[in-house]
Amino acid sequence: MADAIKVLLVDDHQVVRRGLRTFLEVQDDIEVVGEAADGAEGVDRAQELKPDVILMDVKMPGMDGVDALRRLRELDNHARVLVVTSFTEQRTVVPALRAGAAGYVYKDVDPDALAGAIRSVHAGHILLQPEVAGALLSQEESGSGPGRAGSLTEREREVLGLIADGRSNREIARALVLSEKTVKTHVSNILMKLDLADRTQAALWAVRHGVAG
Repeated sequence: MADAIKVLLVDDHQVVRRGLRTFLEVQDDIEVVGEAADGAEGVDRAQELKPDVILMDVKMPGMDGVDALRRLRELDNHARVLVVTSFTEQRTVVPALRAGAAGYVYKDVDPDALAGAIRSVHAGHILLQPEVAGALLSQEESGSGPGRAGSLTEREREVLGLIADGRSNREIARALVLSEKTVKTHVSNILMKLDLADRTQAALWAVRHGVAG
């Protein structure tokens, strides 16, 4: 399973972790490489195991999922985080997405849909339901309206459009014949110029303001 998607499970309920593992172990292209019972342990395990995707609960004792996401971003951990939650309220899910999650699914998700979600975020896509996307857009709109698009260079607009298409830095580099380091610099500049926190907000901004290709 050298090419399998490496997954880390972070949830304070052992029965949930066991259920998720059972769902995933039958998938040929997904390998569960570890588990953690809270956010702090999840961060430590993520640094140790270098998973491709982390399935992260939101509400956990000690360090919760949102704080764990923020810590992973501080550590520049490149794992894609898929929030797995039983909470549907925007006030629960939106902070996790703003902290860097690539999307979310509910704990009663169909096993095939869960596997599909893991593959999707691993490929660089963002999984948002319409009502949550709308909440994120309304929050970012006050500080980064369409006028800010004029501050972007033509290359930065191209990169932003590809972010909105769900492309990873590697895929953007290949498409534009650039180095990954150069793409990373463009992404940082885009976030700074538009006053956005992460790629999720950048993708939503691009769609909202007609930059997406």
